[in-house]
Amino acid sequence: MIDDRKENNMKYIVIKVIATIIILTGAVFIYDARLLSEKWFGFGDQNQATAGLKILGFIFAIIGAVIIL
Repeated sequence: MIDDRKENNMKYIVIKVIATIIILTGAVFIYDARLLSEKWFGFGDQNQATAGLKILGFIFAIIGAVIIL
């Protein structure tokens, strides 16, 4: 009985850590979108790549927050 409780607690903590990493990845995508789009993409319209990375970062942050809740 006690071992089951410890296992469930560890699973809960691991899920929280993974969700926090997802949130942080989303925040990095939002704040460094222009730098990342310069490094990763070489096509002409950099504004579209930046907007896409910001949207992706926002989605990552929301998904991580939902997992934590």
